[in-house]
Amino acid sequence: MKQYINNLSHSFSSMFLSLVMWREKHVKERTFVMILAFFTGILCGFAALIFKWLIHYISSTLLLNIDTTGANYMYLIYPLVGIVIVSLYVRYVVRDHISHGVTRVLYAISQNKSRLKAHNCYTSVVASSITIGFGGSVGAEGPIVYTGAAIGSNLGQAFRLSPRLLMLLVGCGAAAGLSGIFKAPLAGALFTLEVLMIDLTTVSVMPLLISSITAATVAYVFTGYDVEFFFTQSEYFLPARIPYAVALGVLCGFVSLYFIRVINMMEGFYSSIKNTWIRAVTGGAILAILIFIFPPLYGEGYDVITLMINGDAGSALNGSFFYNDRNTAWVISLYVLGLTLAKAFATSSTNGAGGVGGTFAPALHVGSMAGFCFAFTLNQLGFDIDLSVKNFALMGMAGVMSGVMHAPLMSIFLTAELTGGYELFLPLLIVSTISYGTIKIFEPYSIYAIRLAKRGELLTHHKDKSVLRLLKINSVIENDFMPVTPDMNLKSMVEVISKSNRNLFPVLDDQQKLVGVVLLDDIRNIMFRPDLYKRMFVSKFMSMPPATIRIGDAMEEVMKTFDRTGAWNLPVVDEEDRYVGFVSKSKIFNSYRRVLRHYSED
Repeated sequence: MKQYINNLSHSFSSMFLSLVMWREKHVKERTFVMILAFFTGILCGFAALIFKWLIHYISSTLLLNIDTTGANYMYLIYPLVGIVIVSLYVRYVVRDHISHGVTRVLYAISQNKSRLKAHNCYTSVVASSITIGFGGSVGAEGPIVYTGAAIGSNLGQAFRLSPRLLMLLVGCGAAAGLSGIFKAPLAGALFTLEVLMIDLTTVSVMPLLISSITAATVAYVFTGYDVEFFFTQSEYFLPARIPYAVALGVLCGFVSLYFIRVINMMEGFYSSIKNTWIRAVTGGAILAILIFIFPPLYGEGYDVITLMINGDAGSALNGSFFYNDRNTAWVISLYVLGLTLAKAFATSSTNGAGGVGGTFAPALHVGSMAGFCFAFTLNQLGFDIDLSVKNFALMGMAGVMSGVMHAPLMSIFLTAELTGGYELFLPLLIVSTISYGTIKIFEPYSIYAIRLAKRGELLTHHKDKSVLRLLKINSVIENDFMPVTPDMNLKSMVEVISKSNRNLFPVLDDQQKLVGVVLLDDIRNIMFRPDLYKRMFVSKFMSMPPATIRIGDAMEEVMKTFDRTGAWNLPVVDEEDRYVGFVSKSKIFNSYRRVLRHYSED
């Protein structure tokens, strides 16, 4: 039986290799990328359907007998159990880091030539389903983006596509994943452009749209044409409300800043706890207590978002200690404010403790509550302005998402596609743009990019920096420099010069460590004096290079060293200071131009 399976596997591998070779000869690259984008969309669409079903099944099973008229002590158990299960799954089954999905996609694009592991096609879905189903206060969007990106990457790797096309397929998978989970094809494509920072070219537009639309179509076919969040606009947005929309945009910017800073602070706190199980219990306990006090923090919180954008915040108090006060205005206002502030702690505790989930849903959750609280509070203060709490809750969703993700266009279209609130397009534009402008003053990176930016591993929209980061020091090292030793006399040095076509010579000791360099120009005046051949030694006329490059240095740091020293060639050494070779500006510039052309082909 084992032999039969091995033969079958070998036969399949041979057939697939033949298919790959036939494709390379007969199908144009652009056409094939569109075909792969289509299949990526289909696979991601079904992955999103399975993911949503798993979350709903686990959650509905656990909450079947939850009492809505008072506090529920099961909220103190479910989240902690979920965190422990996921921690066991990740530690002993996956054995790899799968949290912070969007950040890991950015890292793969920036540092790993867009290559994602095969297990990423399903492991995040499993872990996140358990996390959210048991009450983890995170969203499904980050994991499905990670899953979609992995599907696109592995399809591209299977057909031996170049890193440039792998990057595009990673973007297609991410767009399809988001589109499939939200039924929002345009927002999915914009996410790839704004958050993953894939360049908008004639090559990238069509595959992104194909994968995104295909995934949304799969979702529509199997779940119907209803929007994700039911919203009925009963009040028009009047021009007199524009100043309040501007004020909400500023507020959303600061709420986004609070959200990002709290999550980063709490992630630092959990990272300081080295023991996995202490971290899981600590985070799970904090999460459970928060959910016990604020039941709307349980899971994705989509039900609460629907309540906010339909003006029914009182029902958000169901299942809590405050159920009997659900019709009291000041209790509602304080409760929603408490929810807004607590969500960041709940989300960071979920992920920090070992759970797997994203920040899309939390950002929407916080935004809807911030917008509702803004309008509801102003109405209660008696200014006689009668703001629509429904409209402002919807606008708050776009505002906070724009600030947290640093993606104003995606936030506008995602909010509209999720709710069908296209009639509020102008105020969505105002709030989203002002929120983005506000947070940019204080925080230049999105919640996803900030982790990589701190480590200098972020691929940005600046194409020159992006291409520079794609270069590796190993690819530009030159090894045709002839070495000499410190005890070599001038005659031997002249013989080495006669055999070399370089004007630079590394000086190495017995352990192959770099101790200096000899420049041809520095000895030109003595190299033709035979009377000095036996009396002058390399140790007398060698000099130290202005700087050395470490084999692991990032290319940006290498270029800064060149700029600082004004040198044209610099030696490269390993961790033990052993000589490796030289790197030159001309070699870097040639490689830079080659990679730039490769990644800019249209």
